[in-house]
Amino acid sequence: MITSKLLLKSLNNMQIIIAENKEYLTELDAKVGDADHGINMNKGFKAVKAKLEDLADDSCDQILKTVAMTLISTVGGAAGPLYGTAFLKAAGVVKGNSIDDETLVEAFSAAIDGVQLRGKAVQGEKTMLDALIPAFDVFKEGIDNGLALEEALEKSVEAASEGVEYTKTIVASKGRASYLGERTLGHQDPGATSSYLLLKALYETVRED
Repeated sequence: MITSKLLLKSLNNMQIIIAENKEYLTELDAKVGDADHGINMNKGFKAVKAKLEDLADDSCDQILKTVAMTLISTVGGAAGPLYGTAFLKAAGVVKGNSIDDETLVEAFSAAIDGVQLRGKAVQGEKTMLDALIPAFDVFKEGIDNGLALEEALEKSVEAASEGVEYTKTIVASKGRASYLGERTLGHQDPGATSSYLLLKALYETVRED
């Protein structure tokens, strides 16, 4: 179960991991995009962090809604609308001051559906979905089979990491990177990488807790 307090801590740790990897994400994006993914993500999560203290008494759904609108309004490029939509769709599933494991599965699923709808993308096109969908599948399987949240998240992060590696083996067919065609082969997708980092931050927060 993730309480509102743990959710806020997770978001704080997401900001930290994005800040730590800002230059790395930007370097990845320089090879297949506009060289601004790390900069944009860092800007967005800095804005999120600035609001965390004011969200201390809010419900989980309200926290997620605030994060969504903050990312949409501050993150440039495609990442803002995509991540914002993911958090917004998750907020629509969550209610109250805690998120049980089954509801977290539903929220994760809704977030991915939102990304697919907004980005008009599917798995295998060298996008964040190549990390998120495998991560979700493994997470759902773990929860359905009775794994503790920490264990299910650990396996989910491993699957996301494998998804990031997979993006190196395919050609981009969606988004800005698709303009480069075959030149994207061999390069990992920055969006998939940032998705992996956010999931990693969530897992590490739950593990520490």
